[in-house]
Amino acid sequence: MALIYIHRLTFQAVHARSVFRWRHSPHLHTFQGNANLFSPVPRSGVWCRFQKTNLLESGSVTVRQFTHRFSGITESVKNFHTSSTLRALPAPVVWLVFKPLQKVAAIILGRSIRKWWKSLPPNKKQLFHEWARQRRWHLMGVGTGLLFFISLFFFTHLEESPITGRSRLLVISRKDFMELAQHASDVCMEEHANSFLPVSDSRHKLIEQVVQFVVQRNQDIEGINSLPWNVHLVESPSVNAFVLPNGKIFVFTGMLEAITDINQLVYVLGHEMAHALIGHAAEQASMSHVVDLFSVIMLTAIWAICPRDSLAVLGHWIQSKLVQFMFDRPFSRKLEAEADQVGLQMAAKACADVRAGPVFWQQMDLAEQLRGEHTTPEWLSTHPSHRSRVTHLDRLIPEALELREKCDCPALPASDPRISFSKTVRNLLEKAKKEENKGRNNIESNSTFATKVLRSIPW
Repeated sequence: MALIYIHRLTFQAVHARSVFRWRHSPHLHTFQGNANLFSPVPRSGVWCRFQKTNLLESGSVTVRQFTHRFSGITESVKNFHTSSTLRALPAPVVWLVFKPLQKVAAIILGRSIRKWWKSLPPNKKQLFHEWARQRRWHLMGVGTGLLFFISLFFFTHLEESPITGRSRLLVISRKDFMELAQHASDVCMEEHANSFLPVSDSRHKLIEQVVQFVVQRNQDIEGINSLPWNVHLVESPSVNAFVLPNGKIFVFTGMLEAITDINQLVYVLGHEMAHALIGHAAEQASMSHVVDLFSVIMLTAIWAICPRDSLAVLGHWIQSKLVQFMFDRPFSRKLEAEADQVGLQMAAKACADVRAGPVFWQQMDLAEQLRGEHTTPEWLSTHPSHRSRVTHLDRLIPEALELREKCDCPALPASDPRISFSKTVRNLLEKAKKEENKGRNNIESNSTFATKVLRSIPW
């Protein structure tokens, strides 16, 4: 059980959270994107490499065509062996094992302090108050010193985020975190070992070519060549894709069904690769460490101050929810928005039609509405809502188009896929409304006819 718990925690700590959790809807309209994904000549200011590639042929190419045209599997799935030689667990794994014990220790300590205080006679309580009052300046000095060392620790562990240049806190060394990521990778490989499609599958080859092309066109990004970028295609209807910190890319076949053109595929892969390049998993694990430390302190105080265990349990629950809604989920949404921005830039340098990015989220929103699924409020979710992502990407489109032009990419078609999608949805809604009105009129006419027939019968 301890080993299973370690795997579960390590997987949660370094798993690049997926932005896709929905099934594909058959009502989604399919567009044929412009496959302008080839290397142009370089221009000063932006890194661009001229190299011929056979990624896509000229014309309109869709992922769905690849999905339905090549369905045969000629090779069996490989067996994965993740066992390794015995060695000591890395420090982060040991920390994750003892992490749940911290809360238990905090509860026991807080409850013990409360019982000790209640057991004191009134005269000793008065003496304690007098002692604290007399040494209040000493206590304030100790508290100030602790705050100083905590602040010093934070400032010495701040570093600049790659690509975006944002300041962030990292309390885990890269070496320790990559060992932790390897454990999570082994768990993920074992979980999907029976669902992997062979590398000879045409869809697998397509994803590999797109990934290699995106990497080739984004050589200016630091660390992009240090990751192996291994593609794994999983046979599953789930609309899902993610990249682990060690560069392993997992794409589910349900994602290929939901994506309508090659430009959307480039954007999705760019978004997931951005998580690994920026190091969002390590950043989130570091923030989790800091939040957990303060949570343990607050938990001890709650169990020490609350007069009854029932009130302490209620305070513990309220404190955990406040941490989720005020720190964890807003921070997660912030990282997702940053991955959207960087992924769009990577797609622009790969000469994809970046206008397809907002269209993808419009499709996800439409599919959710067609299925009648309940939409979770954004402030309760770890990810931005579909509409928020569309708005955010629309603001970034002009900058991405300018970046794409600096790479001497071929001109985009005059028709904007965002406008085309909106017109298509409007036509579908009008058609559905007409059919609904027609059905209502037929029901009313049938009802009138039945009434006349009933009146004409001599009872």
